[in-house]
Amino acid sequence: MINPNSSPPNLSEQDISNLERIADSIKEARARDSPVVWAFGAHLVKNGLSRVFIELMELGYVQHVLSNEAVVIHDWEFAYHGQTEEDVEENVSQGQFGLWNETGRYLNLAIRKGAKKGWGYGESIGRLISGEPIIDLEMVRHPYKDVSVVAQAYQRGIPFSVGATIGQNIHHTHPECGGAAIGATSYTDFLRLTETLAKLDGGVYLSIGSAILSPQIFEKAISMARNIALQEGRSLDNFDIVVNDVQYEKWDWSQGEPPKDNPAYYLRFMKTFSRMPGRSQYVQMDNRKFLHNLYHLLR
Repeated sequence: MINPNSSPPNLSEQDISNLERIADSIKEARARDSPVVWAFGAHLVKNGLSRVFIELMELGYVQHVLSNEAVVIHDWEFAYHGQTEEDVEENVSQGQFGLWNETGRYLNLAIRKGAKKGWGYGESIGRLISGEPIIDLEMVRHPYKDVSVVAQAYQRGIPFSVGATIGQNIHHTHPECGGAAIGATSYTDFLRLTETLAKLDGGVYLSIGSAILSPQIFEKAISMARNIALQEGRSLDNFDIVVNDVQYEKWDWSQGEPPKDNPAYYLRFMKTFSRMPGRSQYVQMDNRKFLHNLYHLLR
């Protein structure tokens, strides 16, 4: 786990200047009480950035989180026994990839309980890690829950939306898995995200290392939110979209889509975001450099 208060990785003057502008946009959004929404994939957690992100929550710069189920899996395993990850190639060859009991059992039982209670997916796992007795007749201890972004979001009242894709994650192979429960809780989270995005005017949406889930869910949710806004005579196009990933790309997306003979045309996630209302930009950078430096600028 990266210590948030350690010195962040060095950046070029140009990169620092760009991050300063992003930090200013985030500060200005919060000054006008507009939300800052963060979407990210599992590598943010696997790269040890959980404490950094939790500090951003503490500073008030996180109003909603969107993630995938892999984030929940790695986050839960860190909270449960302080480590995560496996050798995929070796375990697949033995027919044992992801088939240990604890992760599949506890996540699925929490999700099934959440579906019965009308909770969201993220909320259900946040309650589990935080220590609520939501699994009947069994208390599951999480000695490292202080580094869980899911639990810390729940404890601060920050919505944590999880976009589910059936068959894509290891707890789907467990006998306790209930597809209907996963669908119900994830759909609740989708509606909660849409409710937040309906207030995004003047805000910021940051997407870190989520090349498929984040742009695809955002596209549908912002369309729903704008539908209502337009019916009510409101605008919903004054916001910033900041996308951070490692794929090399130098196209200026403020100019619209590149031509089809430019390789940037096939950078699918940026093509999606560039079609959205608001102002979108791409920051090509390792997420440890991006988030650690951005935290220091916001702090």
